[in-house]
Amino acid sequence: MKFGMTLIIIVLVAALIGTLALTGKPDEDYKGSTKQNTVRLTAIYVIVILGAIGGLAWYITMN
Repeated sequence: MKFGMTLIIIVLVAALIGTLALTGKPDEDYKGSTKQNTVRLTAIYVIVILGAIGGLAWYITMN
């Protein structure tokens, strides 16, 4: 169980770092909308992380 949680956290952190690295180098045409895209993507990450934590908590309490 600890191995799976560690693996999930590593994947989430790697995805977040990769996403933030790409937002630092936008195309010239999309430069104006980078902030909006970053805010939306951050919101998606927050929702997914909270859902994953909630699902894990539910799974743990059911067993």
